[in-house]
Amino acid sequence: MDIRKAIVSRIAIIYFFLLLFGLVVIFKMVSVQKIKNERWEQIAKNLEENTVIVKPNRGNICAGDGSVLATSVPGYYVRIDLAAEGVKRVFRDENDSLAHYLANFFRDMPKSEYKRRLNEAYKSGNRGFMLTPRKVDYQELQKIKKFPILRRGRFGGGMLIEQENKRVNPLGTLALRTIGDLNKGAYGGVHGHIGYTGLEGAYEQYLKGVDGISYRENLSGRWITRIEIEPQNGMDVITTIDLKLQDIAESALMKQLQATGADWGTTILMEVKTGEVKAVSNLGKENGIYVENYNYALGHAGCYEPGSTFKLISLMVALEDGLIDTSTVFNTGNGVWKYKGRTIYDSDYRYGGHGEMTVKQIFEKSSNVGVAKIITSCYENKPKDYVNRIYNFGLNKPLGLEIQGEGKPFFKYPGDNDWWGTTLAWMSYGYETKMTPLQILTFYNAVANDGSMVKPRFVKEIRDNGVLVRQVKTEVLNPMIVSKETLGKAKKMLEGVCEYGTGRSLRNEWFRIAGKTGTAQIAVGVGGYQKGMYLASFVGYFPADDPQYSLIVTVNNPRGGLYYGGSVAGPVFSEIAERVYASRQLHENEQEQDDDEEKYSLPEIKKGNVENIYRVANELGIKDLSGLPLLSDSKVKKADRQNIPADNSVMGKVPDVRGMGPSEAVFMLEKAGLRVRLQGTGKVKTQSQEPGSKLVRGSYIYVKLG
Repeated sequence: MDIRKAIVSRIAIIYFFLLLFGLVVIFKMVSVQKIKNERWEQIAKNLEENTVIVKPNRGNICAGDGSVLATSVPGYYVRIDLAAEGVKRVFRDENDSLAHYLANFFRDMPKSEYKRRLNEAYKSGNRGFMLTPRKVDYQELQKIKKFPILRRGRFGGGMLIEQENKRVNPLGTLALRTIGDLNKGAYGGVHGHIGYTGLEGAYEQYLKGVDGISYRENLSGRWITRIEIEPQNGMDVITTIDLKLQDIAESALMKQLQATGADWGTTILMEVKTGEVKAVSNLGKENGIYVENYNYALGHAGCYEPGSTFKLISLMVALEDGLIDTSTVFNTGNGVWKYKGRTIYDSDYRYGGHGEMTVKQIFEKSSNVGVAKIITSCYENKPKDYVNRIYNFGLNKPLGLEIQGEGKPFFKYPGDNDWWGTTLAWMSYGYETKMTPLQILTFYNAVANDGSMVKPRFVKEIRDNGVLVRQVKTEVLNPMIVSKETLGKAKKMLEGVCEYGTGRSLRNEWFRIAGKTGTAQIAVGVGGYQKGMYLASFVGYFPADDPQYSLIVTVNNPRGGLYYGGSVAGPVFSEIAERVYASRQLHENEQEQDDDEEKYSLPEIKKGNVENIYRVANELGIKDLSGLPLLSDSKVKKADRQNIPADNSVMGKVPDVRGMGPSEAVFMLEKAGLRVRLQGTGKVKTQSQEPGSKLVRGSYIYVKLG
């Protein structure tokens, strides 16, 4: 019994304390909500009014070499605490002068209106009256700081400065639609300035950073701001864009658009193995000029019927199914073929057609009749096999890009309401289907990449203060789109287009191009086409025997009589390909040159009598004296210095200073009569005037150190 009583007593004690604890909790809850409600409301109000969100600096978007494509520069708003003690002492004497300065500076309203607003705000004790009607830059801020009252600073003049960063693109419109922009008022500005389109939107989580928190506190009549949580600045996004190649692509496209008066055009240059997009230009006409106004390369507005560039896909379907070979012969007649009540025309039907041709020749000549006859003869009774093979290529799905707004590819399917009796024939050569330029390029890139379809990539790395956070790797969408045999035949057909067919104008003496022309009428409304409106394109890769880059050029609605892909998009493709190839060759030559110089360079001269070293080197014909200090006149006679050969004793020629230190290079070049401009640090890597070329005294030579 004693044990029972002891247990009951202990339980009773526990229950008593739990009851007591519960009563205390209930009392506190009532106290907080009812008894001390005003106090807590005041605390909450103070926190709300005096807690300030500190915005971080948004990260940069950079080109592959680190050049800044988008960055943030600070802008400022200026407020005044009209209840501050320092302001109260001088307001009545200086408010008229402050209104005068503000009116003259901003010129948005008269002095009297500024003064009226200041007085009203002063009477109401406004502690954050906005003085600037717009955001001002740093230089303007320095001038405003000298205005009456404000010149006394934060405490004596009540000046409050709010910083808000502005997003700028230092390189102007270069790849602007790919870079994207910030939300500047969409949805009523609810979300503030956040990444909205392009890479700005796609990588918002990395670029935006993390907000900080500061608290304004009144200590003995003086307001101070205390940072509670430091903001974390945004990370930098390193893109795949190559500025040199981007400039090449954009200038070539711009020139053709201006010549043809087209509505818009786009070009995309992609690295075959990695899928890295090295250049992308989107130019549309606005008020008579071409600007980057929409991302036609991947967006809905650029999703069109591809026309003849789709013929490669159709023929690869039949080749893969083993129903044809490139040597199979079809009769294209006179270039006109009536199929199920509708007539198909070849582009050159007026010249009598081509009669019988092999599949390879049909592709090279881009015969609509030929491709339609091939596909209908193979799949008229089993159209699902044809469309399913296209689906197996992965073409019916978006690429899944990080950039939002990708156009959705469209392919009709047998049995659907919109599948008509003539759909198979028209679909075979690029009608009644839709793809974006980037989706078409991705397929051609897969052909160049030995069948491996890789996802186009716009970003290489994410860095935080230079430290690698994330590396974006190549993603394979389809490891093998077709068999090696079909792939080899497709490549031969593409090369044939540029050797014997519609793309032969792209031939050059340095490297071979593989590709396909495309010309499609532009659909207007449902099922109708506007006469005279065409989409001209050319897509392919180069060099044909060792593909490094794939490229597509699309020009919408060119005017002036030219509208075929070969004559409108082809020249742009040719110019970009040739300039990119030349740029690559120059880079490789520089690399080889650097390797050779490193392999065979003499050891650095570190010690010894400078005068004697120069004389010995002169006798031996050694000119690479990098690392040796330049001799002063006090150490060697002028005549001795002149004996040092400028370039292997060949007079009237530009000296070769590659591998030298900057002082030696400058001395030798200026001695030869050239005006030198240096860039970088280290030894001479390249020089703008070719060594051994004819010397023009007084001309500039640009020397790059590295």
